[in-house]
Amino acid sequence: MERWVGRVALVTGASAGFGEALSKRLVKHGMKVVGCARNFDKLKELEASLKNEKGSFLPIQCDVTKEEEILAMFAKIKKELGGVDVCVNNAGLSHNAPLLTGKTEDWKNMLEVNILGLAICTREAFKSMEERNVDDGHIVLLGSMSGHRVIKDPSLHMYAATKYAVKALTEGLRNELVAKKSHIRVTAISPGLAKTEITHRMFKDDPELADQRLQTMTALTADDVVDSIIYALSAPPHVEVYDILVRPTDCIN
Repeated sequence: MERWVGRVALVTGASAGFGEALSKRLVKHGMKVVGCARNFDKLKELEASLKNEKGSFLPIQCDVTKEEEILAMFAKIKKELGGVDVCVNNAGLSHNAPLLTGKTEDWKNMLEVNILGLAICTREAFKSMEERNVDDGHIVLLGSMSGHRVIKDPSLHMYAATKYAVKALTEGLRNELVAKKSHIRVTAISPGLAKTEITHRMFKDDPELADQRLQTMTALTADDVVDSIIYALSAPPHVEVYDILVRPTDCIN
């Protein structure tokens, strides 16, 4: 990670879960981390907790379902830090919204956050790298094991559709970068069940069910997933760690 010291990383969804844990790790490695989320108070708490570390943390309130807020965020990054060298598209969510009975608003929210927000942030990060002739940048997309198989759980079917889209976007992005003869690397991280806030948010009307889900196996921790991201970022520039699938050892599907 030495080559990333002093360089700028954007982490979306940085107020909790994988994003919070990754922001902490990257700051400790000496990076200038921009963390965005809707919950600005949580970001400010994170900033305060990292003030004595090797790197720095810049909190920006941003709702990735709103393109104007994403564009304003990138303009702020350009003004204050020059631009982005690493973009980690971590923001994501799931609703308990089966295909036969789910609410359209919940489906739209998943599509806007998990696909469109990710695609817009990726595009703007590439523009930032290209205009500064950054040819060794890195774009990370947080996918899911649900983007590799569909389990018989109606609550996860639309979520799985969005994560299959992330899988397609990852390959499309790689193809476009290769066509440009760019050395910007792309990595997809596909976690299985993890002990983060996403499960309780998904079943916000039934917290006991959320607890039951997390007790079916020894779930991954946020740091387990962050280890995978750090591994990809740490690889030599000529090595593209393209897709990492990480799941609990006793996961049966």
